Amino acid sequence: MTQRTLADWLSYLEQLHPTAIDMGLERSREVATRLGLARPAPKVITVTGTNGKGSTCAFLAALLRAQGLAVGVYSSPHLLRYNERVQINGVEASDQALCDAFVAVEAARGEISLTYFEMGTLAAFWLFQHAGLDAVVLEVGLGGRLDAVNLVDADLALVTSIGVDHADWLGDTRESVAFEKAGIFRAGKPALCGDLDPPKPLLEQAAALGAPLLLRGPDFDLAMGEGSWHWRGFAASGEPLELHELPLLDLPMENAALALQAYALLDMPWQPEALQAALLGTRVAGRLDRRSVIWRGKALSLLLDVGHNPHAAEYLAARLAARPVAGRRLAVFGLLSDKDLPGVLLPLQARLAHWAVAPLPTPRTRSAAELQAALTNLHASVSVHETIAAALDAQCEQATPDDEILVFGSFYSVAEALSWLESQAKGE
Repeated sequence: MTQRTLADWLSYLEQLHPTAIDMGLERSREVATRLGLARPAPKVITVTGTNGKGSTCAFLAALLRAQGLAVGVYSSPHLLRYNERVQINGVEASDQALCDAFVAVEAARGEISLTYFEMGTLAAFWLFQHAGLDAVVLEVGLGGRLDAVNLVDADLALVTSIGVDHADWLGDTRESVAFEKAGIFRAGKPALCGDLDPPKPLLEQAAALGAPLLLRGPDFDLAMGEGSWHWRGFAASGEPLELHELPLLDLPMENAALALQAYALLDMPWQPEALQAALLGTRVAGRLDRRSVIWRGKALSLLLDVGHNPHAAEYLAARLAARPVAGRRLAVFGLLSDKDLPGVLLPLQARLAHWAVAPLPTPRTRSAAELQAALTNLHASVSVHETIAAALDAQCEQATPDDEILVFGSFYSVAEALSWLESQAKGE
């Protein structure tokens, strides 16, 4: 029998289960038992939230690696390559390693049907357990309570933010979302919340479990200075900690503050210079991701952001306001059909001079005509294009070096932009 390639495996996984999403832990737990999966590393940190999970995971992994720890990170979705989802010491898992993991999970599952995400999660755990790591940082895929990542009892649970998204699965109120996200809390284990207004169900779940809950504001926080920022929080011993005059970051500093407090609770060495360098060196593709491109002889600036819900749009609008450009901001935009279109447009429509809209390469996309109609109703300047790449070309045509082109609205939007950038670099 010919060995499957990674592409073969991913195609197979997409057809393995009757539905793409099937919440619940019973199937995954049984297969994990058959695989002999225990804890993927001595230290396990689980991260959930409506927005900010990816950068929080990246910050925390960087802080831990700065102390010489071997660290695994599991995240989703990916932008260009599935390998992005599983990283060990900052290096993406190879095709062969992922194929080996899928072979192991497939052999163990027997008659049990698993979703694409469940297979991928168990494969990541298998790789981590065999890599001899010191710590793993696990990003929840959807919600928390019934997500496959929640198979593992974490030493530390982080909630970045709480907004309404994936309403079909998590409910259409912040309270219902908070209940699902608090499902990653464990009895007696510390938890952190970076949301300044945590809904009551999150607080109630922590209290019911006896999980010490540290909140942004009363327990840890950041303050902005002139060209720098400051952090305060607590060590695992309860002693107050502070960091002053930290350099400004491109990624959300609120998520850096959350990661710093998580790091402090893990009782690791506290070396301000090393912590500062780790934060400053953290990059996440597609999250406030600034790029430059030479397009037909013009040097142009791009900003890529996967923001796709109202909470993310409001945050993005605030970051744009804090960093004005000499010229105009031009948008390249696509959105999935299950997202809140008015909620995404309203915070940003006044900050963007022209919108180039396009469908995304998935059956779940909103049509470009629907995007155009919504923007026209807001009296925005808008043009329609067949693809995100075509929209990018159109915005580059009219852009000057003083302008900035913002590509956002979905992981699909950013993935298409990254592919376009690769083709530009090759001169295609």
